[in-house]
Amino acid sequence: MRIALETLKPAILVIAIALGFVVHSAPARAAASETAIFAGGCFWCVEADFEKVKGVTGAISGFAGGTVENPSYKQVVRGGTGHYEAVEITYDPAVVSYDQLVHLFFRSVDPTDGGGQFCDRGASYRTAIFATAAQRPVAEAAKAEAEAELGQPVITEIQAAVPFYPAEDYHQGYYKSGDLILTRFGPKSKADAYKLYRNACGRDQRVKALWGADAPFAGG
Repeated sequence: MRIALETLKPAILVIAIALGFVVHSAPARAAASETAIFAGGCFWCVEADFEKVKGVTGAISGFAGGTVENPSYKQVVRGGTGHYEAVEITYDPAVVSYDQLVHLFFRSVDPTDGGGQFCDRGASYRTAIFATAAQRPVAEAAKAEAEAELGQPVITEIQAAVPFYPAEDYHQGYYKSGDLILTRFGPKSKADAYKLYRNACGRDQRVKALWGADAPFAGG
């Protein structure tokens, strides 16, 4: 019996070390993700753009910056809630930095337009960055860089981080959904309807005109 126990001790030690590694590693992996909240006009477009970025693990369309808790899409577009259409981006900072994401964001919108974005007009379609205390200096520096590159004032506001409220399920992943909807062109998948909308709205055309070769998503 003593020989058997002596034989098992190394195996037990290896198992204990392995279990300890798993227990200690799980929280570290879970804590690795960080979030950024950007308002860039139509949230479908912002979601579609940033889900292409390596290191981004998810993007949720929703609302931020207003006074109404958990607003509906209809409430926001009707006005009076103070909310922006926004996207909460989850990313791995070991792969892509917040600085890189903010840089991409400014070059994916028209930050000189204070009345909305492209064909979407009104307060809920304005651009904004909702930044934590740690993110704010990075966002401010990126704004100054964008302003210097454009040679004109950048209107995009940098606001303090606030609660983010996801939009209804039918808005999520709209740009890639195969669900059929009725459009003026007849029944279309959401993905096809999104492409028609994005082109008709002039988003990519304006971004290309403003940023040229620096526009990272134009055509997407």
